[in-house]
Amino acid sequence: MAILRQIVRLSNTYLWRCSKRYSSSGSRNILKLSERGMYQDMFPKTAANEILDILNGSPQCVYAGFDPTARSLHVGNLLVIINLLHWQRGGHNVIALVGGATGFIGDPSGRSTERTALQEEILRKNLAGIKNNLETVFENHKKYIWTEDENKLKPPTILNNEEWYRNIDSIKFVSEIGRHFRMGTMLLKQTVQNRINSEIGMSFTEFSYQIFQSYDWLHLLNKYNCRFQIGGSDQMGNISAGHELISRTAKKNVYGLTLPLITTEEGDKFGKSAGNAVWLDATLTSPYSMYQFFIRTKDNDVEKLLKLLTFYSLGEIKDIMYKHTQHPEQRYPQQCLAEQLVTLVHGEEGLERARRATEAIFSKDVKSLVSLTSTELQQVFEGASTVHLLLSPGITVLELGMKAKCFATESDAMRIIQAGGFYINHQRIKKIDEVITESAHILPNHTSLLRVGKRNYYIVKWQT
Repeated sequence: MAILRQIVRLSNTYLWRCSKRYSSSGSRNILKLSERGMYQDMFPKTAANEILDILNGSPQCVYAGFDPTARSLHVGNLLVIINLLHWQRGGHNVIALVGGATGFIGDPSGRSTERTALQEEILRKNLAGIKNNLETVFENHKKYIWTEDENKLKPPTILNNEEWYRNIDSIKFVSEIGRHFRMGTMLLKQTVQNRINSEIGMSFTEFSYQIFQSYDWLHLLNKYNCRFQIGGSDQMGNISAGHELISRTAKKNVYGLTLPLITTEEGDKFGKSAGNAVWLDATLTSPYSMYQFFIRTKDNDVEKLLKLLTFYSLGEIKDIMYKHTQHPEQRYPQQCLAEQLVTLVHGEEGLERARRATEAIFSKDVKSLVSLTSTELQQVFEGASTVHLLLSPGITVLELGMKAKCFATESDAMRIIQAGGFYINHQRIKKIDEVITESAHILPNHTSLLRVGKRNYYIVKWQT
């Protein structure tokens, strides 16, 4: 905390220079983001003055790495991406590095067990998915959130580290790069210690990960003059290893900044290992599901997330939170958070889809269902049973309810329907012998949404 207070104090000293040259939508003084709680630590720990002098000079280059452990990034990766966007807004050069080579090795950071080795075909799909995530977020930011001339944003560089490892001679790599690493230092890394002392231990493959990540930084420094690396707080060991390699070989000053890991109120990470992943790929997590995820943010967390994950100014966030105190039932801060993040990840079209889906589930109006596709209907009513039925002439409401397995017995069906507890597309149906017709009971997407009581939903996909 003492380091972060030092960053804020020094940033304020330099802010007047930056504000004269850059608009409020993007400041070259990236350390100013400490006021938002963006940084957890820096390496070297005494480098705040040096970093501020460099940032107030010429534009710098920064990178962050993303290993392809799944075919999509998730909301746990958003803070790193958003930090890169802040660098881009400040006029700096940004590199997003996808680990096509290191993905075969596996980062042991934050892991109690060894990662399962990825097959090459799966790895390729993961690489393509993550590259698409990154390109989409950067494009959506430029198109929908950035308020100035888009030409002021330097295009991000998205690289795959397999590009430089593919042709490296293994003997030369070990002899020329490996000699700069000391076993004692490597063994003292907290991640290594945790795994070595565990029951499962640690393989040489994972032990060597820090060498490869270190060399990534050296390569980016030599080719792109990349002097800054950012990552989650669990990456400090890998960042410091890269700093040590560069100090022994390139003789240049480089700097690492770590960001806090976003956690739930219970302390669980927003990541797939925690079992609660919200993916950036719309085919894995719909815009509606992402929207609802952030709408459900607890009041105790929402201000922190607005500071970390949105581009509202601190003054705007203060106003947003004030409105919340006046009408907490409206969940205004949660709406601001959800709308900006869904727009960032899925664009304005994705946000509109999320709004339509929200209306469909809460308005109970058949008109709200008409605009949904069959897939969106399934995503909105997640957990609903889905059946495929042939639209045969003369099928009745009672027969539909039984074929869709809405009721245990026919007598239950008759009793509940006649009592008004059965709905088709939000419309109450009480006549058991009413004939199902395409115009009255089937949506344009060839589906029908059935409901028994208040919360039991069933989706019928009609085959003609």
